[in-house]
Amino acid sequence: MPELAEVEFIRKRWNPGLGRVLAGVRLHPRAGVFKTCDPAELARRLPGARLDSSAAAAKQMLFRLTAADPAGTQLWLGLHLGMTGELSVRPAGLPDARADHLILDQPAAGRSLVFSDFRMFGRVQFHAGPEAPAWWAGIAPAVTSPAFTLAAVSDFLRRRARAPLKAVLLMQERFPGIGNWMADEILWRAALHPARRCGDLSPAEVKKLHRETVWVAAQALAITGETFEDPPASWLFQHRWKDGGVCPRTKKPLERATIGGRTTCWSPARQKLA
Repeated sequence: MPELAEVEFIRKRWNPGLGRVLAGVRLHPRAGVFKTCDPAELARRLPGARLDSSAAAAKQMLFRLTAADPAGTQLWLGLHLGMTGELSVRPAGLPDARADHLILDQPAAGRSLVFSDFRMFGRVQFHAGPEAPAWWAGIAPAVTSPAFTLAAVSDFLRRRARAPLKAVLLMQERFPGIGNWMADEILWRAALHPARRCGDLSPAEVKKLHRETVWVAAQALAITGETFEDPPASWLFQHRWKDGGVCPRTKKPLERATIGGRTTCWSPARQKLA
């Protein structure tokens, strides 16, 4: 599933359409991606609207539009990619494919903005009105924001004292946008075993976990979020799925197992479990 940095990069694919009016909307109303909104409302409100801006938070995207009605109603279009969702820009006039569930046509600019998802684990959300909808406003503060404080992380871990670190790092209500590979990267850099219980961490280890979470997120956004490139060879990312892979720091074998319900990779020589 795309994580923080991948979502940031993919949402920019629709940037060529910013500032332009949507002449029409094509969608598959029975597709599972519309389970949290009314596709008929999209078909009614989006034609004639101007695409004003886009943003990403956690694993979600937001596209703000101004409706063509006399009041200039603010429209909020949310997209979650799920596991196989994609955004693309295609030449205007091309027919929609089976997995193209939402197409915003801009024929005057010679393009169409396409959201496709062949497994339909993603979702489309929609809201009309001046205030941000709950599904957007309720996203936890970004891990790169000032609101992601050491005190907030400490309190969150304390209230989940018996849970393994790997499972807690995937909880979006405190670590928005952090997914499987980023969680492994954070724990590896912090030298913390993914099966460690949150309540077993010392204050110094919590501080290290907080610091590495912010660093990994910021660097992933600067690399993958800008160019979609993989992180460099000095990261665990480049070695975690290789058979016989070795830790880039200790040069000793990596291990993999299911922890917190997810396939997890760590360096036993670096991340010790007492």
